[in-house]
Amino acid sequence: MGDSAKKILFVNSEMYPYLPETRIAKVCRELPQGIQERKKEIRAFMPRYGCINERKNQLHEVIRLSGMNIIISDVDRPLVIKVASISAARIQVYFIDNEDYFRRKQIDRDEKGQFFADNGERAIFFARGVLETVKKLRWAPDIIHCSGWISHVLPLYLKKAYKDDPIFSNSKVVLSLFDDVSTEKLSPGFNQTILYGAIGPEDVSLSENADGMELAKLATQYSDGIILGAPNVAPALVEHVNSLGIPVLPCDEAALSDGSYMDKYNAFYDNLLA
Repeated sequence: MGDSAKKILFVNSEMYPYLPETRIAKVCRELPQGIQERKKEIRAFMPRYGCINERKNQLHEVIRLSGMNIIISDVDRPLVIKVASISAARIQVYFIDNEDYFRRKQIDRDEKGQFFADNGERAIFFARGVLETVKKLRWAPDIIHCSGWISHVLPLYLKKAYKDDPIFSNSKVVLSLFDDVSTEKLSPGFNQTILYGAIGPEDVSLSENADGMELAKLATQYSDGIILGAPNVAPALVEHVNSLGIPVLPCDEAALSDGSYMDKYNAFYDNLLA
């Protein structure tokens, strides 16, 4: 490993123009392009939500990457990988798809505003789907940058279930925290469902009725660096992050507005590998 990151994997919950331009979706769209322009190789992933228009955005299935099954709660669920290009940025975006988890038209709540009961399982499927696809690509990332609540299972899996895989043996995890962390309950029995491979209950500090805040704290514990991506991240979460003794990049609204945050993020990646 050199003293600078060369390959950056972006694992995003949202990304413009596939979803509306929220703060997260905007950063997740601009950052991969900016980092690529700084001479780094990038890959970007997000869920293929049912509200994404495949024809308009020219998504197509990647047959050579699809075809795996991921078992969650003793149920085999097919993993489908799709890809689209943002031609103006010269980047490809990979989409994790499954009919049970990602074909509904909403992102994480139903028409009545109710948090989906299987959101925890959806996060598990997304994390494993990303990691298995990157293995198939045979592309070893120096940095894995996770953004948004549905990416919060990935740090645990990377550091515990995939740590001995040569593709990920040198990967560092950067976690961007936003204001999308929910205090609503995840899937029933999520603290058991999340166990996978060599991961035991002692590795997972989750209650029986775990919520998004508990999962976010778990994600921070398995991350190598934290970026505060919004000024209104829950104070309890920020306090927890500051107690961990790992590098933290504070939120800089001015830098986010003028685009100079990309240089700060780029330096943050490099410093984690120094």
